[in-house]
Amino acid sequence: MSDANTTNFINPSTFILLGIPGLEAAHIWISIPFCAMYFVHCFSTMESGILVAMAFDRYVAICRPLRYSTILTNSVVAKLGLAVVLRSAILTLPYPFLTRRWPYCRTNIIPHFYCGHISVVKLACADISVNSYYGLVNLFSVIGMDLFFIAVSYTQILRAIFRLPTKDARLKTFRTCISHLCAIVILYIPDLFSSLIQRFGHNVPRHFLILITSVYQLVPPMLHPIIYGLTGMIGKGKKRGFYRYVSNKKKLSESG
Repeated sequence: MSDANTTNFINPSTFILLGIPGLEAAHIWISIPFCAMYFVHCFSTMESGILVAMAFDRYVAICRPLRYSTILTNSVVAKLGLAVVLRSAILTLPYPFLTRRWPYCRTNIIPHFYCGHISVVKLACADISVNSYYGLVNLFSVIGMDLFFIAVSYTQILRAIFRLPTKDARLKTFRTCISHLCAIVILYIPDLFSSLIQRFGHNVPRHFLILITSVYQLVPPMLHPIIYGLTGMIGKGKKRGFYRYVSNKKKLSESG
């Protein structure tokens, strides 16, 4: 890094993202903090809302299968999508305004590879308790509310599954939820751990902190196609086996 990047600044308009430890010299990333910060947190909140909508979809598909097409119409799906987007946009909006309140006089170097809210305000020369409290309230209200609705949906789903007559039918029905449950686990656990460790892990090594935030930001989007792809392949394989079984049985009955 050059000397220009380590000089103290007063309210800089841009920040330097160091990136991944060991690769700082190869990646000198410029960030306009308030704009980038808004979209990072907005899309993260949106992802959580999508999981809630998917839980509702699973509930209708399993508990109300005959009314699926009448309940989840195009209009209802569009309204659910709009609600997810608006909630994310509104809850994230205070972040850039709260961040712009403070004077920045230490440095413009952010020791991360993305422009997070708490990473920026830690560079402020002021008491950032308000930002920290709002971030925690936002985190627990979003995750708490979303997990509540997901839990309600899966409580009803499990009740419907256990009412099915055979073990095979119960397993087949439950398999349709596995990909969604995996997506929930890989999103919420790193999210909670990353947010708490950034606020309270004052003695945590920087490389470990960046590793955790990297897992939270990069691993869920990378794993989603793999999870849903494998689930789809398994489902198609079972369907082919079923059709092959029916076809063979039909041939045997005709030959007999």
